[in-house]
Amino acid sequence: MAEAVANVARRINATVEEGKDSLDGVFKVLRSVTEDIRIITLADNEMKAISSKVFSTFTQLRELDLQGNVLTKLPDNVREMEHLTSINLANNRFSSFPDKLTEIATLERINLEGNTINEIPVEKLSNMPALKWLNVKSNPLDSNTRSALQSPHSFDILTST
Repeated sequence: MAEAVANVARRINATVEEGKDSLDGVFKVLRSVTEDIRIITLADNEMKAISSKVFSTFTQLRELDLQGNVLTKLPDNVREMEHLTSINLANNRFSSFPDKLTEIATLERINLEGNTINEIPVEKLSNMPALKWLNVKSNPLDSNTRSALQSPHSFDILTST
């Protein structure tokens, strides 16, 4: 695994030294270690989008931290993450709840604090078998959503008062 990580570092260095603005082939180099990767943190990187390759490459991913970027949506194949238990999407630019998350049966924690979401699919969330915690603080939730969130649920909900 150390050699694969060293190859990735060399590829990144070469890209920077050559003054290129794109990083090709990193996923190919990482394939040999993807089965061992359980946590990815890409917080505070001003990312506008996340590649669908992240979800098709890191199939054993348990935790994904994307907080503090400028994301507005997730690729559709996020729903294929069969082992994902936690996703942190706080302080991005989501204006709607990423519905594909409700299709991940293993998802326990969803953090969407500090976005501009006004509606939450409460019924779909209630049908998620593993969901334990949802943070939607600092979102301009509409009155119907606020009302629906007041009802008892099988998961904890953090909202602004």
